Amino acid sequence: MDTTGIPHRPGRLPVIGDLIGANPRTPLQDTLRIGERLGPIFTRKIFGFEIVFVGGVDLVTELNDEKKFGKHVGMGVENLRAVAGDGLFTAHTHEPNWRLAHDILQPAFSAEAMRRYHPVMLEVAHELTSAWDAADGPVDVAADMTRLTLETIGRAGFGYRFGSFERAEPHPFVTAMIRALRYAQLQNVKLPFVRRAFAGTPEQNRADIATMTDLVDEVIEAREGSENLLDLMLTEGHPATGERLDPVNIRNQAITFVVAGHETTSGALSFALYYLTRHPELLAKARAEVDAVWGDREPAFSDVAKLRYVRRCLDEAMRLWPTAPGYSREASEDVVLGGKYRMRKGDWVIVPLPLVHRDPSAWPDPERFDPDRFEPAAAKKRPAQAYKPFGTGERACIGRQFALHEAVLALGMVLQRYDFEVDPAYELKIVESLTLKPSGFTLRPRVRDRAAENVGAVR
Repeated sequence: MDTTGIPHRPGRLPVIGDLIGANPRTPLQDTLRIGERLGPIFTRKIFGFEIVFVGGVDLVTELNDEKKFGKHVGMGVENLRAVAGDGLFTAHTHEPNWRLAHDILQPAFSAEAMRRYHPVMLEVAHELTSAWDAADGPVDVAADMTRLTLETIGRAGFGYRFGSFERAEPHPFVTAMIRALRYAQLQNVKLPFVRRAFAGTPEQNRADIATMTDLVDEVIEAREGSENLLDLMLTEGHPATGERLDPVNIRNQAITFVVAGHETTSGALSFALYYLTRHPELLAKARAEVDAVWGDREPAFSDVAKLRYVRRCLDEAMRLWPTAPGYSREASEDVVLGGKYRMRKGDWVIVPLPLVHRDPSAWPDPERFDPDRFEPAAAKKRPAQAYKPFGTGERACIGRQFALHEAVLALGMVLQRYDFEVDPAYELKIVESLTLKPSGFTLRPRVRDRAAENVGAVR
C-alpha cells in the first residue's frame, strides 16, 4: 500500500523505525495511544516492516464492504495456524475447509441449539456461584470467568468436563493456550532476544501445542454422542454436497472453538463487572432489572433475552475493551480508500477496534462507560459499522449468539446473588495475548441479604 501522506508517530528513525518506546507486551494499547493522537489512519514501522492502522468509522465502513475487501489472515492470526491450522478463525477464505466447516456448523448456533445449551450454561453458572459462596476472601474475576467459559464450551460444545472449579490452578489446557497465544503474537517482533524473553522458546511452544492437541484428541475420543458441535463435525456432511470434514480439520475446529469459545467471553464478563462495580448506580440499575424480571428464581431460556439493560452493560464493556480487539482487511481489487489512499489488490490494513469504538464522531465522550448508548433509539442514530466486537462480514464470529446468551445469563446470575466489595486502590490494567482481559482485578462477593433489603425498601 502506498503510505505516502499517511501520518506516523514523530521521531521515526532510520533502520529501526518506530521501535523506541514500543512495548512488546502491550502492542494494542501502544497502538491505541498513538492512534488517538494521529487520527483515523496512521502507520507504525519496526525496522523495514510498516503496518497501516485504520480506526476511523468512515474509513472502516469502506473497509467492511464485502464486495471490495475480505478478511486478511496475517500477523498474529497467521502465526496461530501452528495451533489451529485451517480452523474457522485462522483459515483463509479461499481454503475449501472454511466454507465447508462454516456451513456444517451453522445449525449448532440456531435458536433451537441455544435452547439445548441453556441447561448446561446454567449448571456451570451454579458452579461459579458455589465457588464464590465458599470464597473467604477476594476472588480473581478474570480467572473465575475463564473457568466458567471454558467449562461451558467444553460441556455444551463437546460433552467434556474440564473440572475447572475443582482445581486450584488453571487447567493445563489454559496454561498452554495462554503461552501459545503469546508466542504467536510475538513472532512478528524482529529482535530474537525480545521474542525469547517475552514469548518463550520454540521448544516450549511445541510442548504447549502438543498439550492442546492431546486434550482435544481426548475430547473427541470421549465423545458422548449428544447433539453438539463435536457431534455435527463427526457425523454431518455439507447440507448441499454431503462432503464431510476430515479428522485433522475436526481437531483444528475443536481447538478453535475451545480457545475462541471461552477466551473472549470471559474477558467481556470481567470488563463488565469491572465497570459496573466502579459505577454503583449503574450496577443498581442492572440488578433492579434482574430482580424485576427473574426475581429470586432460576432463569429459564426465554428469561435471558429479557435482560435488556444487562445486555447493554455487556455491549458497552465490549465497546471500550473488545476482547477480540481487531481484525485485518485485504483489498480484493484495486481501490482508493477514503478517496485518498491507494490500495492494490492484496494490500491489507489492521482495524484496531478500541479506536473504532472510541471514534468521537460516533461515540461522544468515548471514555465514559454508558450502557444507554445501546438503547435502540441511540443505536439507530450511529453508523452501522461503528460497533464490531464480533468482527465483520461473512467471517464474523459464528458463535456470537452462544457467547451473548452465556454472558447475559452469567452476569445476570451474579448480579442476582451478590453484593460486591471492591478494592478502591485497584486501577485497571489490561493483559494482552490474542485477546484482552483485566489483570489483577478482584472482588469480594457477598451473598445478598434479601430480607434486609426488603425491610429497607419498606422503610
